[in-house]
Amino acid sequence: MISSRSASTASGSSAFLAGLEQSAMNAILRAAEFRWVPAKHAVTNGGDPATHLFLLQSGRARYCHFTRKGDLILVAPLVPGDVIGLMTLLKSPSSYMATAEAASDCELMVWDRARVRHFVSLYPQLNENGLRIGMGYLRNYIERHVALVTDTATERLAKTLLKLGQQSGEIHSGGIEIRTTNDELSGLADISRFTASRALSEWVRAGTISKKRGRILLHAPEALMLD
Repeated sequence: MISSRSASTASGSSAFLAGLEQSAMNAILRAAEFRWVPAKHAVTNGGDPATHLFLLQSGRARYCHFTRKGDLILVAPLVPGDVIGLMTLLKSPSSYMATAEAASDCELMVWDRARVRHFVSLYPQLNENGLRIGMGYLRNYIERHVALVTDTATERLAKTLLKLGQQSGEIHSGGIEIRTTNDELSGLADISRFTASRALSEWVRAGTISKKRGRILLHAPEALMLD
């Protein structure tokens, strides 16, 4: 079971639990089990039966798709408070739509499908929250597709950095720290690794950002904003 301290940390940032009364939230969190997944290991595999719902407690994960050649296509990043396995909310059994992989060591809260369906029947707000989250992914996909058609590679990378800063950036005296890698940025911006590396190096020289392993410090977000 999850401790009350850990549970309150997860619930405070989770859109899936938004709008629930505290008593309902406590009941759901108390029913969760704990799972630790090391970096680069799968939380779920796309196409497998959707048997569990996961709430990311700490660490970073990502939705991704592996091609027949074994190449990884990054679909969306996941940060603490995000959920994996929304298909478990459906009345009829379904499958996971994408692979969820731990980008770093992750701690997750887990419910099996039977418990999820039980709580959905007790608290219909969960269904609405799940739909809202799903629509958010659809909106992000539309924006990403439009950007692929209308924006340059550098513009897409700038937008990706700004969005990651808003979603999961940590504010420091020198700017906004973003935990990411060149590979993740190139995947989310739909550009090559070489193009991403070149643009990032130019921003480093300009003083817009600074870099260290697995982290980018965004000093001047306004320099990346488009007119």
